[in-house]
Amino acid sequence: MALITGENKRFLFLQGPHGPFFWRLGQMLERAGAQVWRVGFNAGDRAFWFSPKTYIGYCGTLNDWAETLRQTLHDKSITDIVLYGDTRPVHAQAAEMARQMGIRIHVFEEGYLRPYWVSYERDGSNGNSALMQLSVDQMRETLADADLDIPQAPAHWGDMRQHVFYGALYHWFVMLRNGHYRKMQRHRALDVKTEFALYFMRLLGMPFYWLSRVFSTLRIKRGGYPYHIALLQLEHDASFQAHSPFSKIDEFIEVIIEGFAKGAPAHHHLVLKAHPLENGQTNIRRLIKNLARQHGVEGRCHYVRGGKLAQLLDHARSAVTVNSTAGQQVLWRGIPLKVFGAAVYNKPEFVSSQPLHEFFSLPTTPDTAAYRDYRRYLLETSQIAGGFYAAKGRRQLLRQVVDLMLHPHDPYEALEVGKAAPRQQLRVIP
Repeated sequence: MALITGENKRFLFLQGPHGPFFWRLGQMLERAGAQVWRVGFNAGDRAFWFSPKTYIGYCGTLNDWAETLRQTLHDKSITDIVLYGDTRPVHAQAAEMARQMGIRIHVFEEGYLRPYWVSYERDGSNGNSALMQLSVDQMRETLADADLDIPQAPAHWGDMRQHVFYGALYHWFVMLRNGHYRKMQRHRALDVKTEFALYFMRLLGMPFYWLSRVFSTLRIKRGGYPYHIALLQLEHDASFQAHSPFSKIDEFIEVIIEGFAKGAPAHHHLVLKAHPLENGQTNIRRLIKNLARQHGVEGRCHYVRGGKLAQLLDHARSAVTVNSTAGQQVLWRGIPLKVFGAAVYNKPEFVSSQPLHEFFSLPTTPDTAAYRDYRRYLLETSQIAGGFYAAKGRRQLLRQVVDLMLHPHDPYEALEVGKAAPRQQLRVIP
C-alpha cells in the first residue's frame, strides 16, 4: 500500500476561516513533506499567517486577480489549492482556473452536520458539492459494502465565543491596518467598520442576548400552542447568496409569513429563529412584527435571537428554511421540512415538495430511515469531528484532515472504491 505523504505536493491557500486554523494546517502539511504558500487579500488574512516567507499579499483589484493567480500557480508549480467556501469571487475564479489546469481543489466549510463537525470536500461545497448529484439509493449501495461504525458526536456544543472573538479581531486588523490592500473589493456588502462594530457589539452583548433567548424560549415552550419554526440564515452567507432564490433575508421572511397566514390553522404559531451569529444589521424583530400585522397573524409570530435550536425543535410541528445546515437537525428528529434553495440534504425522500401554504396546513413527514442512511454516509465521508475556532476543536480536526487531503481519492470516492483514508477508523472521543 502506498504511503500517505506530502512529497511533491505544493499547496496554495487562499482565504480561510477567521483565526489560525489555516496556518496550523499549513504547518502540518509542511511536516508531511509538502510546500505551502498563502495568498492574503487584506490585513486580517496577513495577521493569522505567521511566515513572511510563504505569504503572498495580493494588493490589486478583483479584475486583475485572475492573471495574478495564473502566474502564481505557474511560478510555484502549484498542485493543490485550499479554500474556505468556493463562492466568494476570488475563490470562484480560483476554482474555475484550477479545474482548467488540473489542480486539485480542497474546500472546507462549516459542517453539514452540526454543531461539532467540519465539512471537507474536493472541487466544491454546498450547492457545488458532489452530494448534489448523489441519490440516497446510491449512498445506500455504497454503504452496503462498508462495515464501519457510525462516529458519535462529542457532548460539546462547539466554539461560538471563539468564532465571534476571531471575527471581531479579524475585522479590527482590516479596519485599522489595511493600507496595502485598499484596491481589493470586499465580497460582503457591509463596509469593514460597520462589520467590526457589529461583531464587537455582539461580543459585548452576549450576556444580554443569552437572557433574551432564555425568556423567549420559555414563553414559547409554555405557550401551549402548536408551532412551526423558520430557520433564518445570515444574509451574507455563501449558501444563501449563491444557492437560493433570495438576495435578502427580508424576502424570505415575507414569503414565510405570507404562506403561514394562508395555510396554517388559526391556533398555530410561527417561531422565526435567527442564526447564532446574526449581527443585527437588519431589525428582524421589527420586520416580523410589521409583516405579521400586514398578513393578519399579529401575536402568532415570535422571534428568537440565536441560541441552541434543540429546545425549540423538540416540540415543533414543522420547519422551513432556505438551505441552512440546521435543516439536518430537523430531519434527524423526523420533523417535516421544506427548503427553498439548493442544499446537500434536499432529497425527495425527506424534504417536502408541497406548496408552502399546504405545507403549513398538513406537512408530509420525512422518510426517517432514508435520512439516517444519508447521515451515516456523510459521517463516513466528508464530515470530520472538530472545529475551526477553539484550540481543542482545531487539534481534533488536524489529527484527521491532513491524511484526507493527501489521500489520492476524495472522501466520497474513497468509500466507494473501498480505499478509505485512515480517518475512517478514528472515533470521536469527547
